Amino acid sequence: MNLEPRHATVVVIGAGQAGLSAAYHLQRRGFTSALDDPAAPRTFVVLDAASAPGGAWQHRWPSLTMATVNGIFDLPGVPRPPVDDREASRDSVPRYFAAYEQALALPILRPVRVSAVRRAASGFVIEATTGAWMADYVVNATGTWDNPVRPAYPGKDTFLGRQLHTRQYRSLDEFAGQRIAIVGGGISAVQQLEEISRIATTFWYTRREPVFLDGPFMPETTGRATIQKVVADVEAGRPTGSVVGYTGLGWTPYARAAKARGALERRPMFTAIEPHGVREADGTFTPVDAILWATGFKASLGHLDPLGLRNELGGITMRGTQPLAEPRLHLIGFGPSQSTVGANRAGRAAVGAIVRDLQRADAATGVADASEAGPDAARGSAQRVSGAGSGRGDRRLRLASESHGTAVSAAYPMMDDRERGDR
Repeated sequence: MNLEPRHATVVVIGAGQAGLSAAYHLQRRGFTSALDDPAAPRTFVVLDAASAPGGAWQHRWPSLTMATVNGIFDLPGVPRPPVDDREASRDSVPRYFAAYEQALALPILRPVRVSAVRRAASGFVIEATTGAWMADYVVNATGTWDNPVRPAYPGKDTFLGRQLHTRQYRSLDEFAGQRIAIVGGGISAVQQLEEISRIATTFWYTRREPVFLDGPFMPETTGRATIQKVVADVEAGRPTGSVVGYTGLGWTPYARAAKARGALERRPMFTAIEPHGVREADGTFTPVDAILWATGFKASLGHLDPLGLRNELGGITMRGTQPLAEPRLHLIGFGPSQSTVGANRAGRAAVGAIVRDLQRADAATGVADASEAGPDAARGSAQRVSGAGSGRGDRRLRLASESHGTAVSAAYPMMDDRERGDR
């Protein structure tokens, strides 16, 4: 472990979709590796808690295939290669992320878990398992996977059966022939309900009546309205709600299959848990063998607690990617940027804000702006992922890169409570 703190102009925490987007744009704007050239004027490093590339995708359950997940947007500058829709997302997406990291030679350290970010005389000190870092700016992209919501419930500790959270789910086979209570009204809950109901007796519980969309999710209408609602909440400092609280549920193939099987019959939340089952809202008792808490995730921001970002409502007041309480910090993959396309755009926006701040500082001191020399810094490496070269391939890469910052909500797909865990 390094005893003396190392320094980077920007420390990115997390290497999921949002973190890789930020790293791409930092490299593109001329920031160099704090690992290879620590004395350079503008440097960056990415600290990732995972032991391998792939963000939270590497932890998904095997039956979550590429055909099942809600739209995954390409990483900036490099389109995903063709994939088999039948392949598990836990294999396909990490493979793409790994190739991307390698081709761009991104300065990523893993596994490195950040325990705290604190203000320093100039910037921040980042306390991590492999030693401390000093940084002028921090881009936080830690997602939600490490912060599952596990509701407290009367009698929960007395239950003699199995209790697990969505993040622990692996296969429907482990529930064959059992009676399973599934709690939660999100996308993962509906998918796991459909799967488990094939071989078990299921009971579906939600706090509120689920709202299914009457028609398809339309990026130009539903998507824009969703983003506006989330932006309004974070700008007002309100804690953001669940994903489906903003979007509603779509009539996906698995939702239709669950309905056809009779499994999509929602019950109001039980009032208590007893050793062998649950006490229903009407006072009757339902015996169950297991309780699956498909209750989603919240932003994993405990390491930022020393900064005192939260207000009296428990939310973080934001403008763009910056908390009002600390503008040198950027939160991406948070609030309105929880989807994969939103994470991409937030990464670009955060880097743009950092560069503008540095340009103002340079102008005040008469220092030449190094970032203007770097727009093509990532291009050569990125071409190795997509196979692009000169001519048409180079033009495709250029157009793909340019398109990531335009029409903020023009192609915004439905946010997914699973995606909330991979930034």
